[in-house]
Amino acid sequence: MIWLASLSLGVWLYLIFARGGFWLGAEREEGAPAPGVWADVVAVIPARDEAETIAETIASLFAQDFAGAFRIILVDDESADETVAVARRAAQAAGAADRLEIVPGAPTPPGWTGKLWAVNQGVARAGVKTPKYLLLTDADIIYRSDALAGLVARAEHERLVLNSLMARLRCESAAERFAVPAFVFFFQMLYPFAWSNDPARKTAAAAGGCMLVRRDALEAAGGVAAIRGALIDDCALAYLLKRRGPIRLSLAARVSSLRRYPDFADIRRMVVRSAYAQLKYSPPLLAFTVVAMLLVFAAPAAAVLFGAATTRACGLAAWALMAAALQPTLKDYRVSPLWGFALPAIALLYTVYTIESARESSSGRGGLWKGRYQERAMRP
Repeated sequence: MIWLASLSLGVWLYLIFARGGFWLGAEREEGAPAPGVWADVVAVIPARDEAETIAETIASLFAQDFAGAFRIILVDDESADETVAVARRAAQAAGAADRLEIVPGAPTPPGWTGKLWAVNQGVARAGVKTPKYLLLTDADIIYRSDALAGLVARAEHERLVLNSLMARLRCESAAERFAVPAFVFFFQMLYPFAWSNDPARKTAAAAGGCMLVRRDALEAAGGVAAIRGALIDDCALAYLLKRRGPIRLSLAARVSSLRRYPDFADIRRMVVRSAYAQLKYSPPLLAFTVVAMLLVFAAPAAAVLFGAATTRACGLAAWALMAAALQPTLKDYRVSPLWGFALPAIALLYTVYTIESARESSSGRGGLWKGRYQERAMRP
């Protein structure tokens, strides 16, 4: 056990001091000088059974303090609820009915995920008037009134082909307080934002809820069709576009998610839907991930609880480092700092969900979202 505890401590020293300072959360939404001329923007929203949140999303977008031309294309991805009617009412209430276009989504063809097929239809429709930027956003995201101007100003100032903001997630229920800060932490650990934003590094990541994309760069990269089968579509798009120019991913202050995770079953569905896809459906990668999660997160706690003196000291040091690393994220989400010491248990839960994701994928039930199995839809 002393070797396991020592190895875990070494890993945490690496994570703290040599992995892009991911845990500090320093890559944040920032202002930029206003451009001389504001570019045109079209927001593309894929929506499948989003009647609960779409009104607030539409209202927040039409309330933007943005001097350029702006309109919204909503692609109705075969919704069974009142998504379209609610969206139309929200646009009318904002006095912007003429700037909302509803596109009835066609059935998803083989080889495409449902969301990306919907996005592709919206992008194709937006291309008729050739805007400079596309705002690819989800139907549960709300924007502060200055958010769009900030996105465009920074994209213009830094000549970005992709400017993405990781929306602030809801963190109100017990399940959310337990799992959401850790989710953000794990994402940053996997894709250090500073590395993603560095043109010299291959790391590329984006947050799918809010992505401002330069249309010509997307077209030059092969369009949405180039990533049509990706379940982790945001990071796939970031990797595709980083070869075309600089990209940026930041933690958002002006963009928030309305998606609720009231209990642990909702957290489980979120993770199980895409965790195995993140591992490229690879059993060896799954095995490596499980072992790594146990070594990095569980071994320090086990060393403290069951080890001898030296082992306990190494375990305690590693546990303290992981608890300290989580503190900036806990502070952002206004969660007690004591949750940092629960990270071994939280990581164990995510590990179990990742194994369940692989099991569901192997049974043909992977990628379930809004009643549709995305992995099944991808197969010709």
